[in-house]
Amino acid sequence: MSDQLNTSFYKKISNQSSRLILSLLERARLSEHTFVLLIAVIIGLLGGYGAVVIQFAIKVFQEMFWGGEFTIAAIAAKPWYWKIIIPLIGGIVVGLVIRFVASEAKGHGVPEVMEAIALKNGIIRPRVVIAKLFASAIYIASGGSVGREGPVIQIGSAVGSSIGQFIKANPKRMRTFVACGAASGIAAAFNAPIAGALFAVEIILGDFAVAQFSPIVISSVTATVVSRHFLGNFPAFVVPSYSLSSPFELFNYVILGFLAGVVAVSFIKMLYFSEDFFDKIALPDYIKGAIGGLLIGLIGIYFPEIFGVGYDAMDEALASGFIWQLALALVLIKMIATSISLGSGGSGGIFAPSLFLGAMLGAGFGGVVHQLFPAWTADAGAYALVAMGGVVGAATHGPIAAILIIFELTNDYKIILPLMITTIIATLVAQRLQNESIYTLKLIRRGINIFGGREMNVLRSLKVRDIVKQGIDIINESDSFKAILTKVSSSTHNFIYVKNAEGKLTGSISMQEIRSTLLDFDNLKDLLIAADVANPNINIIQEDNNLDFVMKEFGRTGMDELPVVARRNDKDEITGTIWQRDVIEAYNHQIFLRDMSGEIGQSFKHLKKIKSVHVVESYHLSEVEAPTTFIDKTLQEISLRNKYDLELLLIRRTQELKTSYIQPGGKTKIEMNDVLLVFGPQDKIDRLNKE
Repeated sequence: MSDQLNTSFYKKISNQSSRLILSLLERARLSEHTFVLLIAVIIGLLGGYGAVVIQFAIKVFQEMFWGGEFTIAAIAAKPWYWKIIIPLIGGIVVGLVIRFVASEAKGHGVPEVMEAIALKNGIIRPRVVIAKLFASAIYIASGGSVGREGPVIQIGSAVGSSIGQFIKANPKRMRTFVACGAASGIAAAFNAPIAGALFAVEIILGDFAVAQFSPIVISSVTATVVSRHFLGNFPAFVVPSYSLSSPFELFNYVILGFLAGVVAVSFIKMLYFSEDFFDKIALPDYIKGAIGGLLIGLIGIYFPEIFGVGYDAMDEALASGFIWQLALALVLIKMIATSISLGSGGSGGIFAPSLFLGAMLGAGFGGVVHQLFPAWTADAGAYALVAMGGVVGAATHGPIAAILIIFELTNDYKIILPLMITTIIATLVAQRLQNESIYTLKLIRRGINIFGGREMNVLRSLKVRDIVKQGIDIINESDSFKAILTKVSSSTHNFIYVKNAEGKLTGSISMQEIRSTLLDFDNLKDLLIAADVANPNINIIQEDNNLDFVMKEFGRTGMDELPVVARRNDKDEITGTIWQRDVIEAYNHQIFLRDMSGEIGQSFKHLKKIKSVHVVESYHLSEVEAPTTFIDKTLQEISLRNKYDLELLLIRRTQELKTSYIQPGGKTKIEMNDVLLVFGPQDKIDRLNKE
């Protein structure tokens, strides 16, 4: 009871604070663009501080766990049992955080951000900021073979989402704010503002046609300023100067591109194999974490390079400090270690491990070719640098962001040509071998395809009940062939459906089923019944199915009409049919609404003066006072779409002389004096006005 009171109290304080801030901003008369840029600066500041804090927390925990500096030499000098105990403890602690605080802290985090943008209008729980920061810092410091960039991206995105929720931003702004947070995280992590902005657009949003690119850039630059202030103005890696020794060397980078693509795909497959393996183990998260930590510790006894983020090992590879045999061995060993770390439930990113794999692949490959052709090849470090971009681009399917990150690390145009060749080829090879990136594959496995067609997200939000046609032609299994012909000839449907004595659909009949019997009609008309003619292969749609599922059924069956049933009292009741053209029309309608309602809050303010705006054909955007019959009812109870064929886009609510704009949801209650912004045919709006 006390927890509920506390939650209610904090929610009340939050709402009051939000209204106060919005009121102050409205009085300041900021333009729309200025307001968004101001929020972008705030997100950039907080995202930058998030990147600084997580690095500080990692160092604190490293000193606590390892008793000093976290370097390859220092860890190698520790007793073998210490290298097992510390990762084991880290795995247990992170498992407890995932189990009892926030499940979002598990894994590399970026897919969860992409899912939030695509399906949840950018909503991320604020607690993710603290949970992810703490869990990732602990796991990385204890030796988990993961990166810190993924957590920083998720923390920044959660900050952007939290601010958006606080100011009650609409879904379009919310997605922009989440992207601002992601950009600030990656920019602060690598001291690379341009790459941060491009990463958010190319990978997180997956769309270069983003309407508001400037806020993302502002957040990225602001976070970089914060990072440089606290961590210094130097790149994440120590990068010596390299150059292309000979034009013939470009052939080596072509081969390196193919190898980087294969390594990236192997990494993706091994990572998800490990996740599947651990998911099948019926044990608590903290026990799985302990198993993963134990395995990491055993590997780290012999190869301490795999512990933590691995920046020291990458610096050594860039300085041509590895023999090629060890470098190539570390490609496989790091792949295994990271897969175990994340598969067992660890918290951390895949960005640094991908860079590690690239660095070791390039160091090994470069070492071989430099021994064979020393006169016209660069040192192994040059290949290590280029392969870092290749593996990252191939794994994330984001070559532009990968190229820019490596370029901003070096600020050297001489490396850009081989970098582009290797990264583009690696990405093409990876896309050929694996359709999905290391991020989107996780979503695909959950049934979420955010880039294969954004209409899927639109259709998934609509149910069959929204567009089902009540008319359906049904006959009994025992009806005669003559009755079938009568029914078919008078039907406006492509199919008539057959039901048994219990009222269950058992088949369908179309002209295709009866055509072969028409030649012998006189002999068969009194012998055949509906059960004899019906096609038993019938695809039945549930009223609760979403339209994405229905479109897949239309594509799979080749049908343009399917029967619909509803589950009531533990029994399927026939309710009607659904047509393919109605699904397509519903999709087009939703796309139009989403495009139109992006910045609807501002439109509402202008609409107050004129009450109604003609949009297209018979459709109008209109302001309607909430009917008294709606008061104290939820939108789910009112069912505005089904009863009135209208879309509710926004609610204007005035309380104590303060006006707020509410994005409607199924559980939103209509209150006295609410004003509704609705969209639909004018005659339907007039009907609502008369209520």
